Amino acid sequence: MSEAPIQTALMHHRAGRLDDAARLYRNVLQTEPQNVWAQYLLGSLHFQRREFVQALARFDLALAVKPGLFEPLAGRGAALSNLGRHDEALAAYDAVLAANPGHAQSWSNRGNALLTLGRVEEAVRSYDKALALMPDFADGWRNRGSALMQLGRIEDALASFDKAVALNPGFADAWEDRATALTQLGRRGEAVIAYDRALALKPGSPELFYNRGNAHAILGHYAQAAADCEEVLARDPDYPYARGVLIHSKLQACDWTGLEDQRAKVSAALAQRKRAVSPFNLKALSDSPAEHLSAAEIWTADQCPPAANPLARGARYAHERIRLVYVSGDFNNTAVGNLMAGVFERHDRARFETIAVSFGPLDRTPSRLRLEAAFERFVDVRARGDEDIARLIRGMEADIAVDLMGFTGQCRSAIFAWRPAPLQVNYLGFPGTMGAPYMDYLIADPTLIPEEQQRHYAEKIAYLPHCYLPGDRSRAIADAPSRASAGLPETGFVFASFNNSYKFNAAMFDIWMRLLREVKGSVLWLPANNAEARRNLAREAEKHGLPAERIVFAPPIPAADAYLARLSLADLFLDTAPYNAHSTAMDALWAGLPLLTLIGNSFASRVAASALKAVNLPELIAQTPEQYEAMALKLARDAASLAQIRARLREARTTAPLFDAHTFTRDLESAFETMWARHREGAPPVSFAVARPR
Repeated sequence: MSEAPIQTALMHHRAGRLDDAARLYRNVLQTEPQNVWAQYLLGSLHFQRREFVQALARFDLALAVKPGLFEPLAGRGAALSNLGRHDEALAAYDAVLAANPGHAQSWSNRGNALLTLGRVEEAVRSYDKALALMPDFADGWRNRGSALMQLGRIEDALASFDKAVALNPGFADAWEDRATALTQLGRRGEAVIAYDRALALKPGSPELFYNRGNAHAILGHYAQAAADCEEVLARDPDYPYARGVLIHSKLQACDWTGLEDQRAKVSAALAQRKRAVSPFNLKALSDSPAEHLSAAEIWTADQCPPAANPLARGARYAHERIRLVYVSGDFNNTAVGNLMAGVFERHDRARFETIAVSFGPLDRTPSRLRLEAAFERFVDVRARGDEDIARLIRGMEADIAVDLMGFTGQCRSAIFAWRPAPLQVNYLGFPGTMGAPYMDYLIADPTLIPEEQQRHYAEKIAYLPHCYLPGDRSRAIADAPSRASAGLPETGFVFASFNNSYKFNAAMFDIWMRLLREVKGSVLWLPANNAEARRNLAREAEKHGLPAERIVFAPPIPAADAYLARLSLADLFLDTAPYNAHSTAMDALWAGLPLLTLIGNSFASRVAASALKAVNLPELIAQTPEQYEAMALKLARDAASLAQIRARLREARTTAPLFDAHTFTRDLESAFETMWARHREGAPPVSFAVARPR
């Protein structure tokens, strides 16, 4: 064997003179084609150049001469992994480890192959073998953390990432993964610090700017979030979803500069099927149901596509009662939890078995305790991964699984992508279609989705006879405080809009400012959502020639009964468009506060109109911005008409369908029974209307 030429080639190789090294390796092989080490080293050089096909060929030639030789066999596994041939790579790593079970790198590589193949628990065991042999292996700790993240074991994953960065403080990817884990644990302030460290190591990374921007947005640091997203878009104008986060952050801060231009760019991107905006972030930006369908379809295909092997393949169980599984992260003191509590309590136990699958935070508020008591079974799955939760639901033999979140908050839509139930329903949490082939029905009402708009919804529509929002006459209202105690003037008209600030926009605010100018002594009462929004709204008022004091900001009130009592101090609730008040509309109407809405085309822009029809006040639904403004001005100047509406609203609390939780629950159950009857007959989902009682 020509050791001297190989040593010379190896010297060039180690010095980074790869062309010279490759030439010398080939010179050796011209005279000694059976030289195993020349083949192996030339294969390693190709691997270093990311020429994986050539590397694999050289490793195979070496193994043809000396089968089972450790080094080319390990190299072969790594080349196969990089070529995406993970099953073959796994076999190669197993062969390496059969001969040398103490090779830590091969245990780690084997874990990587298993992780890619979706065999996550096996991957963790393989990483554990690697780390037992080499506990100072930072890459191994990072890989183990990635696998644990997939299993939903976020605390354990964070511990692994902590090990990785402790061993290698310059490990940018591990800092990024650590930030992701912290974000999922709700420790977003720490996540931002971890992203700062990662960006210091990888300056200019669009991914890191985007992820840090998301963390800032969730923390309510909207200016920082917008700045990070602008950095992303400056580097990559098509970076997935960054434009949507930028727009949402600016809306949260009521910074409306440049939003029309951004809106146009989002619309153009959706037309090209680009990942410009999440379905949720589009709600306050667009009134087009076609755009909302496009955004949902793009998001589903990208973030939570259907599983290749669905769990419930047309199962038709023969349970005595329909088994309903409600899935949510909002079984706490949240809008969805409080709206649905009365429904859960009123389900007919003779016909329905109800189970809650909760992946949200655990709190011990009265709302949580009430919700836990409302179900026959309440299962906390916070520590489980999406597939594991889906398999749990499949094991429960759920007849109908109801997603109460859709694309909101810390949703887990991938649970439904596994198709754990034969029928899957999108309801309440997300105002619109999920664009997902695995969601069979969307529960709505005729106002929300006119029949001619059904084509813009991936699901079939189950129409309830009244409003799709559940009301509850048991909600307590405290004694009303004085206006002075709420920071309001004792006299003068009080316009209010207690929506989230991201629902506000320049067009609606212009109307509100004109109303303040026309109605002397009036004020606009808004929630104190965030400091940036308050500053920007005050500045906008001054641009309209009004003192900032004409806007009064209300601090949050944790107690629901006190919040409702305070709402009653206002004279007229001014709704937002294109994203209406939803649960907030229910609050206002229950508190006896008349609400004026502007109906649009999209689901989110028709919810308040649905509620007003169900409370027998359709005259408070405006069809155009001009009509909305004229109606608001008329009501502010006509005390008698407004008093009459308030009286009708007080009466509606005991008579209107909107607050009749018992009848609502029976209607909802009728919808579920119709779905299940069709399924048991082998019929596909179809849109239908629940009949109004005679």
